[in-house]
Amino acid sequence: MMSKYSIINHKDTRSGFGEALLELGKTNPKVVALIADLTGSLKMDEFAKEFPDRFFQMGIAEANMMSTAAGLTIGGYIPFTGTFANFSTGRVFDQIRQSIAYSGKNVKICASHAGLTLGEDGATHQILEDIGLMKMLPGMTVINPCDFNQTKQATLAIANYEGPVYLRFGRPKVPNFMPSDSEFTIGKGITIKSGNDVTIIATGHMVWKAIEASEILQSNGIDAEVINIHTIKPLDGKIIIDSVKKTNCVVTAEEHQANGGLGDSVAQVLAQNLPRPIEYVAVDDKFGQSGKPEALMEHYGLGTKNIVAAAQKAISRKL
Repeated sequence: MMSKYSIINHKDTRSGFGEALLELGKTNPKVVALIADLTGSLKMDEFAKEFPDRFFQMGIAEANMMSTAAGLTIGGYIPFTGTFANFSTGRVFDQIRQSIAYSGKNVKICASHAGLTLGEDGATHQILEDIGLMKMLPGMTVINPCDFNQTKQATLAIANYEGPVYLRFGRPKVPNFMPSDSEFTIGKGITIKSGNDVTIIATGHMVWKAIEASEILQSNGIDAEVINIHTIKPLDGKIIIDSVKKTNCVVTAEEHQANGGLGDSVAQVLAQNLPRPIEYVAVDDKFGQSGKPEALMEHYGLGTKNIVAAAQKAISRKL
């Protein structure tokens, strides 16, 4: 069965975050926003103009921003912090661990420009370890939506969720294909396409590539099931196990290091419940480099063709 999803348009996921934040500002007076010198890059301009008393420009002081956000929760506010994914995690891991995660503070850590698709800014900005860093923190929810619509839905959803959240999104314009009215439930994966031969589990920008791969596989007589895992923690183990019971092999696809990402989480679920062949499409223990986003994705093995090859390999490994 082919996917019912098709491209509506191409939009950057960070704009989905910006639109939702503005909406939240109008409907929830407890929502406040903090930014580390990157208001335009995080698409927080409209919130800043509309709600200047609830917007805090912290400057290039990310650690101070995280500590301030933790403090604001004590007054009942719901702080949304904004900066690049590298500066939202690696630079401030100590503050997040001690002041937010350990204390269970209701802070929403919103991280743009994640992964290789940051492009020309190069390895110092292209963090590929952030999901691993955040998912290992006790009590931290980790969300990585696939397109503009889902990023907007996720941003609205986390405002109503009590507890620390890491929300990851990106800079480039990517296919926008999830229906604008589709339900977003934290911790609940979405079956994009049903199939019986191989399960492809993807997150973030890789979901559309997984759909493309499934169409190529279909033309070669391989029926792939495609699952959109937007919430990496808590992981929807049921949707994974139910799918792999049918297909008996799985491919994971993510714009992240193979170590510590979605693939490792899926492998853990299967090792404990249903051991089956698994192949990773992810960055293989390397730092990024400067380049055009799509060229980098191809160079690091994150293209549609790589998912196709991984699916064929996983199928070949079935008993």
